[in-house]
Amino acid sequence: MKKILLPALFLMIALSCKRENQQITSQQEPEPVPSLTTYAEISMKEGGHWDDREYIDGNFVNVDTLNVPSEHTDHSWFIRYEGPGWENSQVGYRLYLDWRNAIDIFGKKVDSLVLPYVGQDGFDSYHETQPWGQDILKAGKSMGIGGYGRMINDTIAHFRNVENTTAIVQNNEGESMVNITYENWKTGNDSIDLEAKLSIFPQDRFTKATLKPSKEITGICTGIVKFENIPLQKKEGNSWAYIATYGNQTLVSDDDKLGMALFYKIDQVNQQQEGINDHLVLFNPTSQEITYYFLGAWEQETNGIKNEAKFIADLDLKLNQLENSNSL
Repeated sequence: MKKILLPALFLMIALSCKRENQQITSQQEPEPVPSLTTYAEISMKEGGHWDDREYIDGNFVNVDTLNVPSEHTDHSWFIRYEGPGWENSQVGYRLYLDWRNAIDIFGKKVDSLVLPYVGQDGFDSYHETQPWGQDILKAGKSMGIGGYGRMINDTIAHFRNVENTTAIVQNNEGESMVNITYENWKTGNDSIDLEAKLSIFPQDRFTKATLKPSKEITGICTGIVKFENIPLQKKEGNSWAYIATYGNQTLVSDDDKLGMALFYKIDQVNQQQEGINDHLVLFNPTSQEITYYFLGAWEQETNGIKNEAKFIADLDLKLNQLENSNSL
């Protein structure tokens, strides 16, 4: 594992978080980082020890490659905010790098990069309102927003049985990405390797996702977490389509609005259907790359989308762009 040399300002941010009472006050806000417009990271503990499924003591250090230990599972306290994160000035995301493998949303109230703050002042402090924003999505048993799994007998198989998982983060000019390799992922009677790449760009809120299975199997899927009384909206073009939800579907308050959407290539998809916990998009069996996009749009963002009509109008513009250029 290679340690990341963060920009000097990020190191200052991390040091500022190590206060005696381990709290970030409301006066502290992330400062702009002129040298970066996107950012991805993964942070693990070192200097402690494993006690069964929990990592005890130690301090977080950023690395650019992490081979997930066999002891690691949900709430092991080993990975800061439980997996890799990626962000731009508008939104942040994280993936639970354990059997759940769901993708969550960090809603941001500031237009700067904030991930070096997150989880520094208490392991799950990001569930509560912070100056920069907070974790806003309750993924539950779903794949979250744009997560991936496999549909078997009307149930989504997550990643409970994987021989080895490796995550790599990269920060390039104009793009940050998380690359994850799952070796010998066993579901039902099948075993495959799966490569996933999640990329974020300086503009807009979307993540570009690509999946590459090592062989053709049925049921590889993605989706959006379902919430009661939040209807699913759909639209198809000639080559691309989207599904979307909008409404009171955050952890913040009963009147807080969030829009979520997923764009997919029609010729790569077998069907769109309802699952127990997700609005699902099931892909055709393939060993070629699968490409899709997902996004979350929170009304409390700086210059955020404030109502459903503007959210749908934004999605329609993106669908038109995909129809004409095949990329966002």
